[in-house]
Amino acid sequence: MVERIKREWFSNIRGDILAGIVVALALIPEAIAFSIIAGVDPMVGLYASFCIAVIIAFVGGRPGMISAATGAMALLMVPLVKDYGLQYLLAATILTGIIQLIFGLFKIAKLMKFIPRAVMIGFVNALAILIFMAQVPHFVGISTLTYVFVAITLIIVYVLPRFFKAIPAPLIAIIILTSVAIWGHLDLGTVGDLGRITQTLPSFFIPDIPFNFETLQIIFPYSVALAIVGLLESLLTSSIVDDMTGTESNKNRESRGQGIANIITGFFGGMAGCAMIGQSVINVKSGGRGRLSTLVAGLFLIFLILVLGGLVVQIPMPVLVGIMIMVSIGTFDWTSFSYLRKAPKTDALVMLTTVIIVVATHDLSKGVIAGVILSAIFFVAKISKLEVRRRQTSKEIIFDVTGQLFFASVEGFIKAFDFNIAEDVNIVIDFSHAHIWDDSGVGAVDKVVIKYRENNNHVTIKGLNASSKKIIDKLAVYQDANAQLKAH
Repeated sequence: MVERIKREWFSNIRGDILAGIVVALALIPEAIAFSIIAGVDPMVGLYASFCIAVIIAFVGGRPGMISAATGAMALLMVPLVKDYGLQYLLAATILTGIIQLIFGLFKIAKLMKFIPRAVMIGFVNALAILIFMAQVPHFVGISTLTYVFVAITLIIVYVLPRFFKAIPAPLIAIIILTSVAIWGHLDLGTVGDLGRITQTLPSFFIPDIPFNFETLQIIFPYSVALAIVGLLESLLTSSIVDDMTGTESNKNRESRGQGIANIITGFFGGMAGCAMIGQSVINVKSGGRGRLSTLVAGLFLIFLILVLGGLVVQIPMPVLVGIMIMVSIGTFDWTSFSYLRKAPKTDALVMLTTVIIVVATHDLSKGVIAGVILSAIFFVAKISKLEVRRRQTSKEIIFDVTGQLFFASVEGFIKAFDFNIAEDVNIVIDFSHAHIWDDSGVGAVDKVVIKYRENNNHVTIKGLNASSKKIIDKLAVYQDANAQLKAH
């Protein structure tokens, strides 16, 4: 226990603190922007980012991962806020957390194994594209000086680490370029242009809504959607950070942690949130590895709001845009282009479909679900190729079945048999190299056997493995005096 605490909290103190500071600075414009998307006051997003980051540092399952208010969640909140207002959003946030906590207790994270690698690659690439697209309005077509600051930021974050690594390059870029912009009175867009920052701590309160079934009917659909999208993004981000750091994480604990964080956040005036791949990548690339980096990000965020709010609003947006462009470049899986050439066509199509749907809808869940469904369809199509070979001896006709017999392969199975056989011929159907999976497969066997029985043929089924025999014994209807079942 003590060893685990030391490893997760104090094995990388300096790197975690500096990385957390960088993340906090980058969180502010995003939290404000996501609040605007959801249609609420900027402080709702900022309070959410502070609360979730601090809480998840203690209860999350992935050290070094950043959770806060996110765009994917904000998009789902728009209709609720528009129709019912902030108080109902806070109630939905609390219910979202409760649902996520239940998911975590039931170990819903096990479903992650059903997400194929092609979908993961598509998810990552789509997020990288969305991160970049979100920066475009902040620098394209604004001014030449804006382009210059974005370019200088990118030069600093890419070139400086080759010579100096003691302080994260993004933090140096923010400090130097903000100082230049303030002292030079340069005409640049700033964080303050996105919304007003109130220098006050969040306070505990219970949402001012009627506690009745009607309220539950209103918020429940939104909470379920928020819970699923939040967990999906969090667990996928957790897997990505696992790969980046070469470490493992507790996905079920992460599910429970996200739930606890959202429950508490709702009582402190914050909107629902989840893991952020962009900020998590910033944290890892800035040297953050442990829980301390997530805690520092949350604490430094509230410090910036309370103490340095006047300076924070003067941070030039082009600097933060440059950092986020770096994140999008680092997030994108550049081996995808060779993957498209080398991978099976079905996997390449799944990856592209995931990317296109996520980018088109700005909804991570739709892209991932579409990718999983498409992968399942391709997989079913691949394993449904079943072969039936006929061979004949002096005493009998044998049909050797090879492959998987289930709902998708039954049609081909039935068509493979020749029913124009003379009466009283012994028929053997050998399943030694096949497996019967479901009721549809049993029904197909029934149909074949009954047709031969009607032709007065003697039918023997052999070679069934234990699982196939069990389902045949339970569901088959052809076992009577005119047909024999011999399972070997």
